[in-house]
Amino acid sequence: MIVTQKKTYSFEEYLAYHDDTDLKYELFNGELIPMPPASGIHALIMVFLYDIFKAEIQRLGLNWLAIPNSVGVRTAERKSRIPDLVILSEIQRESIRTMSSAVLESSPILAVEIVSEGNPQDDYRYKRSEYAVRGIPEYWIVDPIKSKISILLLVEGFYERTEFTGNQTIVSPTFPELTLTVEQILAA
Repeated sequence: MIVTQKKTYSFEEYLAYHDDTDLKYELFNGELIPMPPASGIHALIMVFLYDIFKAEIQRLGLNWLAIPNSVGVRTAERKSRIPDLVILSEIQRESIRTMSSAVLESSPILAVEIVSEGNPQDDYRYKRSEYAVRGIPEYWIVDPIKSKISILLLVEGFYERTEFTGNQTIVSPTFPELTLTVEQILAA
């Protein structure tokens, strides 16, 4: 029996990788993980949250930037994730202008992941631990399958989770004046 070994990539090789397709890849322990196209509900929730965050950033007069599904976050030596949505600081906003691959080496202000049916453990377990190690202060897990949203806040290196369902108003320290319910988000 012939055993073939999968190619593993360094972070630098990952940044330079292009396969002439429109696929996006995350890097997990040196392995390229293709990102499948989003489901309809996934895409609708992402655009809805992008619009909400963008409007709130503008209303508050902040020089932050909401970016859906196109900026990566380096989470370890051979790991990089592409959250469904990130909120960038003014410094990060300026730094991605000159990047050949938009992958942050620093923590975004907030990251959002929308749970997909095929891999919920990625968002609840793996990304949760990677984002905590990276120091992302606020992490949202939007779960249209279980009809809930988890807001995770980084406290002394670990996430403390609060779950919201139904018509509960989500509480976000990053956007404390936001009045948004789980029902509104899931009905996007």
